[in-house]
Amino acid sequence: MSAATQAPAAETSNGAVAVARAAVVSWKAPIAFGVFALLALVLFVLNPRAEAETGFRLSTGRDFIQIPDVVVPSFLTGVVITVALFAIALWSAILVRQRRKTPLWAVIVFAVLFMVGFLAWAAAGETVPVPGLLIGTVSLSVPLIFGAMAGVISERGGVVNIAIEGQLLSGAFTSALIASVTNNPYLGLLGAAVAGLLVSFVLGAFAVKYFVDQIIVGVVLNVLVIGLTSFLYSKVLQADAATLNSPERFARIDIPVLSGIPIIGPVLFSQTIIVYVMYVAVAVIAFALFKTRWGLRLRSVGEHPTAADTVGINVAATRFWNVSLGGAIAGFGGAYFTLGSVGAFQKEMTAGMGFIALAAVIFGKWHPVKATFAALLFGFATNLKNVLGVIGSPVPSEFMLMLPYVVTVFAVAGLVGVSRAPAADGKPYIKS
Repeated sequence: MSAATQAPAAETSNGAVAVARAAVVSWKAPIAFGVFALLALVLFVLNPRAEAETGFRLSTGRDFIQIPDVVVPSFLTGVVITVALFAIALWSAILVRQRRKTPLWAVIVFAVLFMVGFLAWAAAGETVPVPGLLIGTVSLSVPLIFGAMAGVISERGGVVNIAIEGQLLSGAFTSALIASVTNNPYLGLLGAAVAGLLVSFVLGAFAVKYFVDQIIVGVVLNVLVIGLTSFLYSKVLQADAATLNSPERFARIDIPVLSGIPIIGPVLFSQTIIVYVMYVAVAVIAFALFKTRWGLRLRSVGEHPTAADTVGINVAATRFWNVSLGGAIAGFGGAYFTLGSVGAFQKEMTAGMGFIALAAVIFGKWHPVKATFAALLFGFATNLKNVLGVIGSPVPSEFMLMLPYVVTVFAVAGLVGVSRAPAADGKPYIKS
């Protein structure tokens, strides 16, 4: 009888495992691979460029080691890469039929191959400045990464932070004003963090204390900040731009030795103080979220606030202060627009980056490091548009303008896998 009862149990267990594995495995990866492989076939093979070669510049004049430009035959490169893409798509389909997941490294290799093939086709007859492409990627990703960190902290605590756009914009405005008046960009950074903090105070108060719908509060705050900063820009900053809207920008700081490494040196180690703070912020948040008591408490109120309340954690206070912390981080990132990039405040200069940062949070599955890479992907898509425009690519400018948003849509649509938000994300906690 024991054996008879054990057999069904084992059978049930095996069936459960099979069901679980079937639930995890998805056809999204091979389908996406197939679509992009077909796109590569159409572009690289069936519509080749007349120019025969494409160059890739890998070094700058300041590198310790000068790497010569790499010149590849455009058409042959496209053919080889297209074959490789179809091979990866086929292999991914075989894995899915075997109830196995497509490994992450295969996705990365596929993406890199497609991008190399696309650049070889789009820049045929020209030379692609690889360091410049990557430097621009990091520069455009800085506010996205700060905004994504704000979103991760807020949503891990159970509050949807739609107001990232407003926090970035308020930080950009305040940093420009304070840095201009005081001639001290460091005070501008501090003011930017305080501005983002104040915006998040409002979000936290209405969402946590008064249980107002978090999406509505976030949208209203974005509209409020856009209107307020636009009004103050027109009536105050433009009236005396030399005094109120001419902040000193941070200079780039070269890290000795590291900044001279080819390709990665100028990209990572010749940046402003804001970028170096970003490196530290991502590392600290990633460590603290999963290795400290603060992170455990934050994740507990975002996953199961009732259980957290039972063991003595103040759910409302934890959510409120962490939303505020996220707002300060986003505001700090907003200062990059005026103190690290443009050099002056302009109306709506964040241009929807707060929403792309929120998409990076989803794309990165609410993990700080993954969200950072997602933000870098969006920054790369944006800068690719700029680089191809400079070298005279045949790709229509309208397509390049929408490229970053196409990447965002694909990411949020779940083509990178299933993203599960914290269980209590967006749900107010009413203590019984």
